[in-house]
Amino acid sequence: MKSDFKNILVIQTAFIGDAILASSVLEKLHACFPNASLSILVRKGNESLYTQHPYLKEVLIWNKQEGKYASLFKLRKQIKNNHYDAVINLHRYASSGFLTAFSGAKMKAGFDKNPFSFLFTKKVKHVIGDGRHETERYNSLIEEITDKSVARPKLYPSKRDFDKVAEYKTGKYVCMSPSSVWFTKQLPESKWIELINLLSSDVTVYLLGAKGDVELCNRIKSQDSRANTKVLAGELNLLQSAALMKDAQMNYVNDSAPLHLCSAMNAPVTSFFCSTVPAFGFTPLSDQTKIVEVKNLDCRPCGLHGYKSCPKGHFKCGNEMDVKGL
Repeated sequence: MKSDFKNILVIQTAFIGDAILASSVLEKLHACFPNASLSILVRKGNESLYTQHPYLKEVLIWNKQEGKYASLFKLRKQIKNNHYDAVINLHRYASSGFLTAFSGAKMKAGFDKNPFSFLFTKKVKHVIGDGRHETERYNSLIEEITDKSVARPKLYPSKRDFDKVAEYKTGKYVCMSPSSVWFTKQLPESKWIELINLLSSDVTVYLLGAKGDVELCNRIKSQDSRANTKVLAGELNLLQSAALMKDAQMNYVNDSAPLHLCSAMNAPVTSFFCSTVPAFGFTPLSDQTKIVEVKNLDCRPCGLHGYKSCPKGHFKCGNEMDVKGL
């Protein structure tokens, strides 16, 4: 049966963190089908995660800026012409379901929540909070052609990426990623400042993020009583950030994409869960991990993805977080 799968496409067109976790499926497929051609489809902006990935034949990109439906039909034609034996859809929404259902692949696997799942050859339940990590839920789509073991997500920064950050690795350092798309998933700014000022004076702090996070990082840096914090937000791409995080003494992150970067590099990580909870299944997978949260709040979790503001107005899950001793 394994010989039947020589050309496989994995689809994950959700956000950065989801695209990182998709690498666990690539790892597992490569281990089971080492001679197969693997491809991945991601949304525009996430393709840099898979630059020069050693197991990938092709990275397909869904660029909605070209026009959501025009791009979708263009991709459908490309996928159909690539003659995949299997399409593994990790995304749960109609756009990816359409591409999977009409891919022409022998095996079309996805989650039952997808509106097009009635046209899949294999569909499985996806339940947030079922006691499994998201990578385990992903693996359930391919376990009948592989096995039940789950591979850790893994990314492959290039030598150039490691060379780019080599100058920052000359002493003891930690990385902090203070931003999140969602306010209620983001540790409050005052807590990041408190955490920095609790660190030993001989430890350098690198503040990471995208260009849009520079202002936040600069405000945090301005309150550093130790005066050895450097803002790298906007200066490093995702794989360069991953290369830096790999050798940090510790990485401090929210429940957001940098958490999964740490998992993919097996980097030490302390993760802050504010409005979301570890039971959702998006916890870090590194060997050295610590989860920090405020327990016993009857309003937590208030949602799966977080909100732009606290629904209760007090944001206790962030404001009462204890950062001492971390």
